[in-house]
Amino acid sequence: MAPAERTDVERSLGRRMGGAAGLAALAGLAWVARDVPAALGGRLAGVRAERAARSPQFRDGTFHNQAGTRTMIADPGRNLLRELIFGKQKRRPSTAVPLLRPAEEPATTGTDRELGVIWYGHASALVEIEGYRVLIDPVWSERCSPSALVGPRRLHEPPVRLDELPRLDAILISHDHYDHLDMATVQELVARQPAPFMVPLGVGAHLDRWGVPADRIIELDWSESHQIGGLKVIATPAQHFSGRGLRRDGTLWSSWVIEGTSRKAFYTGDSGYFDGYAAIGAEHGPFDVTLMQIGAYDRAWPSIHMFPEEAVDAHLDLRGGLFIPVHWATFNLALHDWSEPVNRLWAEAKARDVRLAVPRPGERVLVDDPPAVDGWWQAVA
Repeated sequence: MAPAERTDVERSLGRRMGGAAGLAALAGLAWVARDVPAALGGRLAGVRAERAARSPQFRDGTFHNQAGTRTMIADPGRNLLRELIFGKQKRRPSTAVPLLRPAEEPATTGTDRELGVIWYGHASALVEIEGYRVLIDPVWSERCSPSALVGPRRLHEPPVRLDELPRLDAILISHDHYDHLDMATVQELVARQPAPFMVPLGVGAHLDRWGVPADRIIELDWSESHQIGGLKVIATPAQHFSGRGLRRDGTLWSSWVIEGTSRKAFYTGDSGYFDGYAAIGAEHGPFDVTLMQIGAYDRAWPSIHMFPEEAVDAHLDLRGGLFIPVHWATFNLALHDWSEPVNRLWAEAKARDVRLAVPRPGERVLVDDPPAVDGWWQAVA
């Protein structure tokens, strides 16, 4: 073969190989992204949209907080992107986060006065109250993202598998952000558990798209409640926002009151500090235990996530007994040091004589006999 002919053949072969490689890359991207549209969830339509439109929280096509808020505040001279990439904050632990497996399960008699909490990491927790088990904001996936390749990745494994959870009586979702509502976790829980999903208005549209049966979806507006045997669950206000794609505030966000015959627990969801906590405390308190959001704060978004000191304010407003911090340690979602939220919380709790428990992920806390705070996180920070 002449040199010129050989060159033409090589070029033709190269083009074909390049085209094949490009097609393979596109096919690979399509395979990886195949679940992203579903993970974005559903949208309000039909009866669900009509019900949302009747909510006092809904106007002009979206849900609103009780007071006007901004999700981002301009900070002249500050470059958040540069700080995210080049900032000196230590946003990950230096060594492995210690995990525990819950001790033997308590009795499930329905009249048992025992109250326990197992924190699994971030905002995921199990409240064991008078024999009932309520799972809160379960996220077991590797990333809190619609994609398996990008987005915040776990800083520690879940301390137990989903198939190791005990039988649940209810699953509570505070709002539809990816670090609180995870498609894969929901779908596995649907297959493994009989419990209903209790969610704020509109969030049922996501569950519908993911195959949750309609009779297992209970949507509540603020101040609405649902009874499960001797357990009452009440949706209460929070100060936050919602959205899984470009559209914001198409679903409601909520805090939750979990009320037995003699014991009560409160979970903030995600929220900035607001006067609604005092109102919740006056109407529903006092609480034996509060699960309070303490992480992912920044002065650029002060009205939608509490600083640790504000979480103590809120706990006292709620007339809370034992304070258990959540929404820290598992995902890197802000610019502060990994251990800063709980260090600030511990100092504030001591200064204000607030009862505090800081469990390791997977550790059961008995509210009437909590473990002493031992600073375990400082050894891995």
